[in-house]
Amino acid sequence: MSDRPAPWRLGLTLASGILAVSTSAPLVRLAMAAAMTQTVSFSFVLAALRLSFAAVMLLPAWRSVAHSKPTPVAIGYAIAAGITLAIHFATWITSLTFTSIAASTALVTTNPVWVALLSWVWLGEKPTRRVLLGTGIALIGGLLIGLGGTDPSATGSHPLLGDGLALVGAWMVSLYFLLGREAQRNGLSLSSYVAIAYSVAAIALLPLPLLTGTSYTGYSSVVYGYIVLTALLPQIVGHTSFNWAVRWMSPTVVTLAILFEPVLASLMGFVLFKEIPDESVLTGALVLLIGVAIAAIA
Repeated sequence: MSDRPAPWRLGLTLASGILAVSTSAPLVRLAMAAAMTQTVSFSFVLAALRLSFAAVMLLPAWRSVAHSKPTPVAIGYAIAAGITLAIHFATWITSLTFTSIAASTALVTTNPVWVALLSWVWLGEKPTRRVLLGTGIALIGGLLIGLGGTDPSATGSHPLLGDGLALVGAWMVSLYFLLGREAQRNGLSLSSYVAIAYSVAAIALLPLPLLTGTSYTGYSSVVYGYIVLTALLPQIVGHTSFNWAVRWMSPTVVTLAILFEPVLASLMGFVLFKEIPDESVLTGALVLLIGVAIAAIA
């Protein structure tokens, strides 16, 4: 831990990750529109192919896995992280079938409160009062975004179900961040960790479309193009940036920074799909930013 990166490098990496991961929900919606289907089965196709393409992109990283000879404990953490990542994408991408981009991304990024609680219970990292205050304020902002109204044409068919799936996704990604940090602190390099975690997630997701009677073939090249972009931008650039940052920073602070995602994703949703947030969503964005600032300064 003696080679801790400079603060500017941590900040730049986090900012790049946030910008990249904010494209996730809009890209999923674009893929659904191009495929002219918005079903649970197709959500599984998107999740499985996203992780599969990401795993293929990281095939060269398996050399570092072989050379580093990681401990069984580190490998166990990486495998567990991959399983939680698979559940995260299966639930969160499916949530976009039923609810709006603003609601889904706001709820799935409520993980700061879950990470703070898990870090306290599991790792004994008691958060300071200011971090708790910032977490609480940011969480309120995220909920205001999620619960705020949108244009009826942009609201999902079953918002309550979609919101619930997004919340489950938040729980799973919270575990994923903590397990990833422990894997790296037990000797796995970043490249080795993401190679294992992404591959495990892909393997866990691949059977789901087939079990629901959906094929991986028969879609246009545009659909596959959007899926490749989800693997490259939000997955390789976004998630890997967060995995790197979480090794050097508190997981609570990293996940608080990710709360910028619903703000950016909602803006993209407005531009691409005319999902118009109401005043409560805009108020929530302001509250969220205040909470992030308080916790980050603390």
